[in-house]
Amino acid sequence: MQNIINGKHVDASDKATINIVNPYTGRKIDTVPNSTPKDVNRAVECAKKAQKLWVKVPVSKKVELLKIFLGDVDENKDDLAKTLSKETGKPIAQAYAEIANIRIGFEAFMEKAKHLYGNVIPAGTEAGQDKTIQMTVREPLGVMAAIIPFNFPCDLFDQKVAPAILAGNTIIVKPPHQNPLTLIKLVELMHQAGVPNGVVQVVTGEGKVGEALAKHPDVHGITFTGSTRAGVSVYQNGASHLAHVGLELGGNDAFIVLSDADIDLAVEEMVWGRMYNTGQVCCASKRFIVDKTVLKQFETKAVARLKKLVVGDPMNKKTDIGVLVTKLACEKAMGQIKNVVAQGGKILLGGKANGAQLLPTVITNIPKTADVAKDDEIFAPVVSIIPCDGVDEAVEIANQSSYGLSGCVFTSDMKTAFDVCSRLQCGGTVINGASFHRSFEMPFGGYKHSGIGTEGVMTTFEEVTKIKTITLKNILR
Repeated sequence: MQNIINGKHVDASDKATINIVNPYTGRKIDTVPNSTPKDVNRAVECAKKAQKLWVKVPVSKKVELLKIFLGDVDENKDDLAKTLSKETGKPIAQAYAEIANIRIGFEAFMEKAKHLYGNVIPAGTEAGQDKTIQMTVREPLGVMAAIIPFNFPCDLFDQKVAPAILAGNTIIVKPPHQNPLTLIKLVELMHQAGVPNGVVQVVTGEGKVGEALAKHPDVHGITFTGSTRAGVSVYQNGASHLAHVGLELGGNDAFIVLSDADIDLAVEEMVWGRMYNTGQVCCASKRFIVDKTVLKQFETKAVARLKKLVVGDPMNKKTDIGVLVTKLACEKAMGQIKNVVAQGGKILLGGKANGAQLLPTVITNIPKTADVAKDDEIFAPVVSIIPCDGVDEAVEIANQSSYGLSGCVFTSDMKTAFDVCSRLQCGGTVINGASFHRSFEMPFGGYKHSGIGTEGVMTTFEEVTKIKTITLKNILR
């Protein structure tokens, strides 16, 4: 497949390519351009020209075009889901769910865009302003770049592209270099639906593409999801020309199980919150901080439940656990597991891998001083159990991480639950459910090293627009 620049399918300027490999079979699926800064410059120039026209298209017309796009997505859902599963290693049932989310996400942003009203400051609200009316409107940033990671490419396409273009921006999508094919197909469907050339473009490639986009002086907004290390680089590059930058970064979410918790519920939520997408979720529950009074019960039930999961071919509808995105990612996770054991952890289940496939793993008796109990984020189906004595120590362990994306607590006492949520230093909390909770409506974002800004129907339009005040000075008699 190729880049899509100004509506045309093109190779990299130097003809360099990247092989896209099925992480389960190890076989090449396709190739995409390994683009250059020259390709980025071309895309930005096209986006600048297109934005001047796109901003004049009424919101109602933009919505109509996206309705056509959603119909085309529905018609092509089988191809899109299979492509996503093959290039990512995501279980096919989860791939279908992610494609179904495109309609949910886009429709929500489409509805919000039609109600993106300004405000009026009435005359006389402030002393000396009794004859003046002030009103606000929101205007697009201009040209935006969306740098999207491998784990939920379509969900994040929805979160970034839909509000950006509905607000009148044009956007250049830099998809993950490991699995860009589904996003290329989505942009093709946008053009098929009638979205004008240059409004949404795709430039594929490795990190140099994202770097060139972030540095470009004519890219006015950058929305990035990925690692904290890469996010800091994007932030620094965007700062060189004062671009508006939104960052959704790493996480090492705490899953707190107190002495009065419903253990059966906690175990089921552990499966949902840690094993989904084979553990490759930024807001997955990763540190399981369990009160010592229920530790044995939680360990026993967790191991028994995880043994029931089906590990295998991602294209099999019965598969629960597929593969990690690359063999290299699996090797990294195995190295982290070894480090946890070296620092005192004990493996109760798993800890084995084959190629890019890592078996569901449970490690217990991890001391709160271990790396994984702080900032070592394992992006794999690994349940790291850290014993604690009571609520205060649980919160202390949770907050010792430099990350602060999400967190959760299991208890039958709602006063305790709300107290813990108020004390957790993170952007989102869940009571009696896993931290892996992200609706399209909610503002999603983290504290500390987990990011800057939020995404979601409630707040994204504030991130992709700038506010202007229009003053009617002395308009009243």
